[in-house]
Amino acid sequence: MNLTTLIKQIGTKKTLLSVGIDPVLDRIPGKVRSGKHPLYDFGREIVDATEKFAIAYKINTAFFEAYGSQGWAQMERLADYIKSKYPDMLLIADAKRSDVSHSSKMYARAFFRQMPFDAVTINPYLGKDAVMPFLEYENKWVIILGLTSNPSAWDIQLIQEIDTRDYVFEKVFKYGAWWGTPEQVMFVAGATFAYKLQQIRHIVPDHFLLVPGVGVQGGDLSEVCFFGLNKNYGLIINSSRSIIYASEGDDFAEAAANKAHEMQQQMAKEIENFKKSQRRRI
Repeated sequence: MNLTTLIKQIGTKKTLLSVGIDPVLDRIPGKVRSGKHPLYDFGREIVDATEKFAIAYKINTAFFEAYGSQGWAQMERLADYIKSKYPDMLLIADAKRSDVSHSSKMYARAFFRQMPFDAVTINPYLGKDAVMPFLEYENKWVIILGLTSNPSAWDIQLIQEIDTRDYVFEKVFKYGAWWGTPEQVMFVAGATFAYKLQQIRHIVPDHFLLVPGVGVQGGDLSEVCFFGLNKNYGLIINSSRSIIYASEGDDFAEAAANKAHEMQQQMAKEIENFKKSQRRRI
């Protein structure tokens, strides 16, 4: 998946939506849960129901790893299914990997060579060593955790340096932009800190931002779009629980499709409003 294809998909579908696949067995409807491959079957039905309204799927590996080798096998199968049936869909492994370079090289091989993921989320705490091995793969993406949406992000990410007054998260965006181009690197920027997106855009005006936190976590879609959109759209807005658990009954796929369609319609309006505002500036 390259940058041109991603931009084209957004323009064609008029959506910024990434659907997060975070399956919890207790919340999967009984008719699916009783099957041999419930995590895969649930994910596949969600994907088929929502693909018209999305440009990305974000598979949270923890929700598959929790079930051991069988869970991992179902995740691989789901990833293969998505990329074979919907090859132009951006497929993200939300794995939050981070390690020294020789270990990161193995993680990169796992997700980019053994599996068909287009992007992997990376914890940048170890610095460049954790990131560079992933950048060796053509048309693959590193998504660096920049400013996350969880409440305790304040513990570290919003600490300010005494001399420069830079926040730790600002340093992450600056270094990430040095490590890779907008065709290689994206950043996580949580929707619950939407007002910070203006700061972030001063540092990385052209990079894509993966934005979690819209929906259950309380992030506001209009604020995210107002502060985050750029000339190439520049946003992938993820929603997980509010879509995949829109219903926990047998109609879960239909309910997920309805919720994804609702979000796509809202995103299309925000995109059009942004384009109008840009035309007025010319």
